[in-house]
Amino acid sequence: MTRTADDFGEELADFVRRVGELRTARSQSDGERLTVLDAALFELQHVVDQLWPRYEQFVAEAAGAPGSPGDRQERLLLKALFQRMPLPVALVDRETVVRRLNFAATGLTGARAGYATGRPLAALLMPGDRAAFRSQAAAVARGEGDRGLTVRLQQRPEEPLLATLTALRPPDEPHPAVLVVFQPGISRAASAAAPPPEVPDLAESTRHARLMDLVDTMAAALLRLPPGDRTEVLATAARVLCGRFAQWVVADAVDGGLRRVAVLGPAAEADAALRHAVAGQDPARAPLVAEAARAGATSLQVQPEDTDGFGHDPSGAPVLARADVTSLLCVPLGAPGPVQGVLTLFRTGPARPFSMAEAQAMDVMSRHVALAMRRPAPPGDDRPEPAPAAPDPAAECSSD
Repeated sequence: MTRTADDFGEELADFVRRVGELRTARSQSDGERLTVLDAALFELQHVVDQLWPRYEQFVAEAAGAPGSPGDRQERLLLKALFQRMPLPVALVDRETVVRRLNFAATGLTGARAGYATGRPLAALLMPGDRAAFRSQAAAVARGEGDRGLTVRLQQRPEEPLLATLTALRPPDEPHPAVLVVFQPGISRAASAAAPPPEVPDLAESTRHARLMDLVDTMAAALLRLPPGDRTEVLATAARVLCGRFAQWVVADAVDGGLRRVAVLGPAAEADAALRHAVAGQDPARAPLVAEAARAGATSLQVQPEDTDGFGHDPSGAPVLARADVTSLLCVPLGAPGPVQGVLTLFRTGPARPFSMAEAQAMDVMSRHVALAMRRPAPPGDDRPEPAPAAPDPAAECSSD
């Protein structure tokens, strides 16, 4: 059965690749699309006639040969041992796609296990470390021996981690997996050996002063708003940030569900269609926004590899790819308390990526915005609560 399963897996992978090629045909002319349509129908018929019957056969065979109670108990024990290991541990495939994270790894990376599963672990690393990490994982999966390398996470780039990779063959699986163990704390010796800077960094001091000015501008704008209008608080915060802090700002309110409030982007005519497409998007279909609203965790990404993270436009193109996003911040507006909304900020093209200092400043501003959204209307104010209508929230950024 293993040989048959291997063949089935390879054939299914080929099918997925062919479908990916067909998806790129949207830009072709109408005459060429008929040929693509014929090819797509052929692929679908192949699934119906060949792949699906073989899948049903595998399911039936697996159901007819259940493991013994002792085997199941041993697997549960191994799973519990994996989760409770004190070191951060991840189980990935040869492409570094996450299959499991233990509790220590979720705390280290800031990525919830359910969200990280199915996404590349390399995407959590700094861009300069990704290629080497992928190469070493592929070598380990090929059986070329254990490897070790130093990497840095996007969430904590100042702390290098020693990543040790070793091959692991899960039971009843045809291909080996890669077990990754992270050992934090190796940066202390390196930092102690590094000489302290002799002169202040003028550029860094200037960026810090601009951040403090932005925090002050945000606080002043929020204090001028009348209390009780959550939507206006969100829209005001987006206007303060757009242009002086990010090229794009998307604001979503959390009131039972997710509701898009504002989409501010570049004023170029070429970006107008994308602004309106993002304004009409269901925020729940943007995984980054949905995860921030659910878990209350900030996401900082540089050169995001998961281009599906902010959903798709009506044509099916990823929003992050279409906007040429090179760095993003997705910030929940909650602490302290439940999440009131989510602000997502994009930097595009050659713009400098978001730094950890900027993410920290944004965290401070997010608390200010959340507190402003919680301010109740004064007693005797009979103004009705703004209805969650669907106006056109797309607008141009005002540069500063």
